[in-house]
Amino acid sequence: MLKKIDHIGIAVKDLEKAMEIYQALSGRAAGHKETVEAQKVQTAFFPVGEVRLELLQGTAADSPITKFIEKRGEGFHHICFEVEDLDAARNQLTARGFQFVAGISEQGAGGSKVAFIHPKSTGGLLVELVEYPPASGGESV
Repeated sequence: MLKKIDHIGIAVKDLEKAMEIYQALSGRAAGHKETVEAQKVQTAFFPVGEVRLELLQGTAADSPITKFIEKRGEGFHHICFEVEDLDAARNQLTARGFQFVAGISEQGAGGSKVAFIHPKSTGGLLVELVEYPPASGGESV
């Protein structure tokens, strides 16, 4: 069901400052930057081998990222796995007892569909599942 690790999410207070740090660390510029209104975040992706680092800054006081940083501080937020069919994956995992943060799939970066598995179901780790639209060739942005 899980195709690959797509990205690792890192919550940051200042996206521009974090981008400078990760550009210096990786030796390359962000591969993709976007505001995702539905998630109330700005994101920047840095490719590292076959996996990407996703920097996330909240765009509103009620953004999940803003709330996360207020409670836990900046740092590791989630791991994301790419799936072929998000609805089928949700159904299979729900049948296995996993609980999702929201009852429906949501819009993610790059026109993707995303769903988050509640950390209570995974031993404390927020897990994101992502399905990319066919127009993107099935590959991550």
